[in-house]
Amino acid sequence: MDRDQAYIEMLGFATKMQFEVSLILEAKAIEAEKAKNWLCNHLFSAEFNDHEAQLMQAIEIHQQMIDVIDGLTKLENGLGKNLMIVLGHNKSSEDSRFGGGNS
Repeated sequence: MDRDQAYIEMLGFATKMQFEVSLILEAKAIEAEKAKNWLCNHLFSAEFNDHEAQLMQAIEIHQQMIDVIDGLTKLENGLGKNLMIVLGHNKSSEDSRFGGGNS
């Protein structure tokens, strides 16, 4: 397999991974909506001593989703850096970003 074919295959895998990440984010958005509805309908301010206790309860419920979104953000940043390398983009080279340089 030559270099160009390997790069094309890497881009294909990156595309598949992006699709899977989008499915994860869609599922997490649905989960977050359900949690929001439950919180709005079941946790009333009268049930807590102060607003801080109510806020901490909501944060505990959403912490797992926050962690997943944070992990996916880190994954996306890594994928973005890899794709920039594969595509030949270099932060220090303005020419390569605008089509100049050695294409």
